[in-house]
Amino acid sequence: MSSEPIASQPSPYGVLICGHGSRNRLAVEEFERLAIGLRRRMSPIPVEYGFLEFANPILRDGLDRLREQGVERVLAIPAMLFAAGHAKNDIPSVLNTYSAETGLEIDYGRELGVDRLMIAAAGARIQEALDANSDVPLSETMLVVVGRGSSDPDANSNVAKVARMLVEGFGFGWGETVYSGVTFPLVEPGLRHVVRLGFKRIIVFPYFLFSGVLVTRIRQHSERVANDHPEVEFLHASYLGDHARVQDTFIERVDEVLGGETAMNCSLCKYRAQVLGFETEVGLAQASHHHHVEGLTEGCDLCELECTGACQPDGVPIPLGGGHEPHTHGDHAHEHPHDHGHHPYPHAEHPLGPSTLRGRSADSKTDASEP
Repeated sequence: MSSEPIASQPSPYGVLICGHGSRNRLAVEEFERLAIGLRRRMSPIPVEYGFLEFANPILRDGLDRLREQGVERVLAIPAMLFAAGHAKNDIPSVLNTYSAETGLEIDYGRELGVDRLMIAAAGARIQEALDANSDVPLSETMLVVVGRGSSDPDANSNVAKVARMLVEGFGFGWGETVYSGVTFPLVEPGLRHVVRLGFKRIIVFPYFLFSGVLVTRIRQHSERVANDHPEVEFLHASYLGDHARVQDTFIERVDEVLGGETAMNCSLCKYRAQVLGFETEVGLAQASHHHHVEGLTEGCDLCELECTGACQPDGVPIPLGGGHEPHTHGDHAHEHPHDHGHHPYPHAEHPLGPSTLRGRSADSKTDASEP
C-alpha cells in the first residue's frame, strides 16, 4: 500500500469504478450509491463510474467525464468480487481500446478478491440475519454461501475460500458453497442435497455486491426447498451492498495502484497457466464479449425496482440455456450460451449444474433433487 494517503497524491488523476451493469433498476441504483459514497470519501480526487453492459453510463462515458475534468491518468478499479472473464478480459479490452484511441493513461487495479475487509462485511451481513431470528446454536446451523458462478475455476474456488473463512470465523456446524449459474452445484439442487445433513437451521448468504435478478432467484429457489422441509429453519442473509468495509476495500485497491502493488493471481489463471481441465484456454485472446449490450437499458417492466419473478408462470425466474442471460439486440432476442467468443465451459452438462434447468416445468423438481 502507498505510504501517502490518497488525497495527498499528485494529480491530475482520477478513479473509474468499473461495474458490470444490470437490467434490474435497484441494482443500478445501489451501484450508483456506492460510487457516490466513494466520490465523497476520496474527494477532491475525481471519481466516475461506468457499466460493462445493460446500463448507462457505459465505461467509455465514465472515461470521457474524467477527461473533461482534466484527468490525464485514470486508476480503473473493477467492481468485481473475483477475477473471472469480466475482470480479466471484458473490462481490460474496453479500457485498452479507449487508451489506444485517446492516448489516455489507464492503470488497471485488481478485483476485490478474498480480503479481510470483504470477509468482515460478509460477516456483518450474516450477523444481522442471526440477530433477527431464533436462537438456534451455531453448532446446529449450516452456512450456505452462494457465489455468482463462473467458467473460471479460480474465481469459483475463491467463493469456497470465503465460505470457509466465514464458517470458521463464526464456528458454524457446517458450511457449503453453491452457485447461481454457469457452474455447479446450483442453488436448488445444492440445497436439496445439504438439507439431508440434518442441521436445524440453514443460513443462505448470497455473496453478491448488489441486488439483481440473480439475488432474487437465489431467494426464490431456496424458498422452494424450505417449503419442502418445514422442519428446517431457513434464514436469508443480505448481500454485501455498500457496507463501509466494502468501500474500504475499493480505496485499498486505489492505493495499491498508486503504490505499484497491484498483484494478480496469475499462477492459477486459466489464460496463463495449465490449469487442470482448462488447458485449452491458455493464451486465448483478451477481448470483450459484451460490446453488443453496452448501454442496452431495455428490460422487464413488470416490476418497479426489484425482480419479483412475475415473468415466470411459477413465480420463479429461471435462467435459460447454460445459465447465461438471453441478450436483446434491437428488434430481436436470442439465447446464446457461447456466442460472441465465449469459450465453452467444459462441465456445462454436469448433473448439478445448469443442465438441471432445461425443460423444467412449474411443478417439477430438478433431477438433482433425487438421491
